[in-house]
Amino acid sequence: MKNITRRNFLKTAGTGIIAFGLSDQLITKAFADTQTYTGVTYLTPAYKDLFPPIAAFVDRLKKNPDLMKVDFFDSGTLVKTDEQVSALRAGTIQFMFHTTSYITRNYPILGLLGLPSLCEDLYEHGERLAMESPLWKLINDELAKSNTFMLTAGGGILEPEYIWSGKNKIASLADMKGKRIRTVSFEAEEVLKPYGVAGTRIPSSELYLAVQRGTVDATLANISTIMGRKIYEQVKYCYKLPMTGFSISIFFLKDKWDKLPDKIKAAFWDSAKEFDRTYASNINTKFYPEQFWPQLQKMGIQVFNPTPAELKDFEEKSNPVWAWWKKQIGEEAGQKAINLALGKG
Repeated sequence: MKNITRRNFLKTAGTGIIAFGLSDQLITKAFADTQTYTGVTYLTPAYKDLFPPIAAFVDRLKKNPDLMKVDFFDSGTLVKTDEQVSALRAGTIQFMFHTTSYITRNYPILGLLGLPSLCEDLYEHGERLAMESPLWKLINDELAKSNTFMLTAGGGILEPEYIWSGKNKIASLADMKGKRIRTVSFEAEEVLKPYGVAGTRIPSSELYLAVQRGTVDATLANISTIMGRKIYEQVKYCYKLPMTGFSISIFFLKDKWDKLPDKIKAAFWDSAKEFDRTYASNINTKFYPEQFWPQLQKMGIQVFNPTPAELKDFEEKSNPVWAWWKKQIGEEAGQKAINLALGKG
């Protein structure tokens, strides 16, 4: 795992762990012997809000040089956005920061965080997703079926995603009809269908050119994406309907997490506790209202709030999406998760 590069990673991913002829026990021993843990994020330092706390998490881990070595790669330099889950499963990386909306196809339980209308409740009550909370435990029970462990959900979801547009102005539900809108999650695609919208999945790294070239008429995005990827240069309007949401979470393979030496596990846990306590809370209550929204206002981007009638209509059309999502993970577990997200149990 030392001196790992993207070229070496691709070579490893191509041949597979089996090519080394190592058992799980030997792999675990090798990691322990080298005391090197490799992590990734596709986020770049251009995300002035999202990135610094991630770097701080890694820096806290590196304060234990006698305990372990940490190799961390940002900006997709080692693993591209859509490669992260495969890399984790292959054992090429040991942990990853990921946006939950990107991986609901791999882990349907994470779709809970982006359910339309429900996301507003989780945004306002981040404590319901805190480490060791009942909802955190339920999510991890479901993730365990895929041998995955979510160390932290960052203390809650970030401000919901809204619709941003340019020359094809969208300022109401009616304006969305017939438009091509960038989405990421299944949940977003489903809720947009009743409005005659063609959802197009585009990673944030490709979004600037997609908007510039007119591949999409508008984009569904969180304000961090608008600022971090400079989408503000391409848009003029924000329709502030809270459509869906996500968290920045940290994931391990569950069996590998369970086998970590106690001291190393404690180091990750302690760093995650600080990340969980401050990440979403500071970004939502300080960074966005004090920096990003005022900057967008100065740029002349117009914000349109949905009417009460539009909010009611959107909530009604969200109900089938909730039902659809529950079928993905099971009615009982799905309803229990929704209840916990709403603070009902």
